[in-house]
Amino acid sequence: MADHLDLHTVGDLLHHYPRRYAERGELTRLSDLPLDEHVTVVAQVADARVHTFNGGRGRRLEVTITDGSGRLQLVFFGKGVHKPRSELQPGTRAMFAGKVSVFNRKRQLAHPEFKTLGAESGAEAVEAFAHQLLPLYPACKQMESWQIQQAIDTVLGPAGHEETALAGLVDPLPDSLREGRGLATLPEALRKIHRPATKTDIALARDRLKWDEAFVLQVALARRRRADAQLPAAPRKPVPDGLLTAFDARLPFTLTEGQRRVSEEIFADLATDHPMHRLLQGEVGSGKTMVALRAMLGVVDAGGQAAMLAPTEVLAQQHHRSITEMMGELAEGGMLGGAEQGTKVVLLTGSMGAAARRQALLDLVTGEAGIVIGTHALIEDKVQFHDLGLVVVDEQHRFGVEQRDALRSKGKQPPHLLVMTATPIPRTVAMTVFGDLETSVLDQLPSGRSPIASHVVPAKDKPHFLTRAWERVREEVAAGHQGYVVCPRIGDDAGDEGDASKGAASPSPEDEAEKRPPLAVVEVAEQLIKGPLSDLRVEVLHGRMQPEAKDDVMRRFAAGEVDVLVATTVIEVGVNVPNATAMVIMDADRFGVSQLHQLRGRVGRGSAAGLCLLVTDMPEASPARARLGAVAATLDGFELSRIDLEQRREGDVLGQAQSGVRSSLRVLAVIDDEEVIAAAREEAAAIVADDPELTGYPELRTALDALLDKEREEYLDKG
Repeated sequence: MADHLDLHTVGDLLHHYPRRYAERGELTRLSDLPLDEHVTVVAQVADARVHTFNGGRGRRLEVTITDGSGRLQLVFFGKGVHKPRSELQPGTRAMFAGKVSVFNRKRQLAHPEFKTLGAESGAEAVEAFAHQLLPLYPACKQMESWQIQQAIDTVLGPAGHEETALAGLVDPLPDSLREGRGLATLPEALRKIHRPATKTDIALARDRLKWDEAFVLQVALARRRRADAQLPAAPRKPVPDGLLTAFDARLPFTLTEGQRRVSEEIFADLATDHPMHRLLQGEVGSGKTMVALRAMLGVVDAGGQAAMLAPTEVLAQQHHRSITEMMGELAEGGMLGGAEQGTKVVLLTGSMGAAARRQALLDLVTGEAGIVIGTHALIEDKVQFHDLGLVVVDEQHRFGVEQRDALRSKGKQPPHLLVMTATPIPRTVAMTVFGDLETSVLDQLPSGRSPIASHVVPAKDKPHFLTRAWERVREEVAAGHQGYVVCPRIGDDAGDEGDASKGAASPSPEDEAEKRPPLAVVEVAEQLIKGPLSDLRVEVLHGRMQPEAKDDVMRRFAAGEVDVLVATTVIEVGVNVPNATAMVIMDADRFGVSQLHQLRGRVGRGSAAGLCLLVTDMPEASPARARLGAVAATLDGFELSRIDLEQRREGDVLGQAQSGVRSSLRVLAVIDDEEVIAAAREEAAAIVADDPELTGYPELRTALDALLDKEREEYLDKG
């Protein structure tokens, strides 16, 4: 039990809550049992027969059970036949648990665990028994649901005496808060969640336990924010008529209302004497880079340096190119022809030549370079800054906590931190995962951006749709535009860098399309060059190419010398070619929702409308097709991030995805419980402001220590 369900103590067991409840009188639906999952069902035996095989030496018991919605076959072999044969007579009602498999096209449970529900009791007892809510626990093969229930029953003791068993529990909620919000006590909540008499009991228990999870987490984040606010930082106020003023004067367009508002928030943070910690989230193409660049220029004006950390070399080079273009002679400080208030903008990546790298390091340590853009090469020990004032992290979710932390430690004092993401994050998740960052949102697109039409192309059901897709790409190129074709992997082996199938929700095993390897850049490019795009200039781009080759392809594509770029997800973030209007995503079902949205954001960046075609072999009724339909139906990233989270099942917010440890959330649903999270955040902030060390709240401290075991403490520390 300890290993498989991570239950090590009595406390773990008590906080292992039922996933749902079956009423004994109410038969669970057999008609929608999921394949390959462990299930517990309550059903009635309709039929039981013993078959012999192997010349009479082997015996097989087949039992058919029903619940009104469907029938299911159970099979038992060999010596395992005796007990079920005597106990599972027709008419017997029982709980059955096992893994659903398919045999001869029928679903079945092989050798399920079972427990009969005694129908021979008196009428009143049967009535009580039938309406009792049976807790069904998240279980595993080694530990079935009712075995967990028996263990919990042992801990709770006889009915009516639970309070005694639960008396020594540490209750994290301060009495005033609990009473003020009308919440149950912890012993009462645990008794009602494990032994509910009514559905109201369950609701009361869950309301209370949600508060525990939300509140303890928000206290941890509030203390983190407070600790950060105590750190010293050098205020960075731009000088009037400096680099920023000169830059704004040369902009060929006006900033959007959103860009102006967010810039003001950032400059207000930069002017204070403790470090800014701000999350800037905005749709693909909402102009985040412009906002970040203005913040960096403001810091340079104030005598400091700014570093931008990008997740890939392609992106670092792209940022460097677009920033130096936007700045013009302002990016040539100290050089002939450079503006007098200009600065140097340097690039630092792992694959640079030794001489260029030496010069970049020298420019940083002397302060000659005000702005540096780089990959994790920026983090190496050799890299020294003259006076690092601002760190901008692009695409936060691609960086390990340690990497961000290492860069922040390079300042004489903690530098200000701006984290950017184009993956829209619902407000509740921002409050939970990034709870120690203030959040700014850019939600309008700059003028000149065009709408993107998205369509699902069911290549297997309707092959002529795929033929038409290639015709559409040719039409876009004929009109003077360019296109992308995106594939899940590179080509020579399945486990390579572009393999989107790792991040996507895996389709069910019965889907035929899942049985072949994902389409690869190298093969698809070859087919297109020989076939439907034979007269176009087609090139490939993927992560295994040499950096010079990658940069050359990107430069020629940006210059319009390449018509169609066949690439992996290396183009997912930050690639900006306004003339590219068409994108075909092959095996689109192998990508996650957010990833598809990111990829689609690469087209429609100029004045011409964008087109995104999601090609899939998945059958019409599959969940994968539904997911693609959702992506095609909306361009609203916040709506899509909600769908994405619901599909990945909420709750794993501090879990593996973020910190490498098991999720602490069991009843709190990050998407649905926005009100609880917001209220808990307010209460937590008030308590921490009043008593930062929580000296008056020893139980809360204990709960906090339990939540913030070593790993999580470090994760929050570095967040």
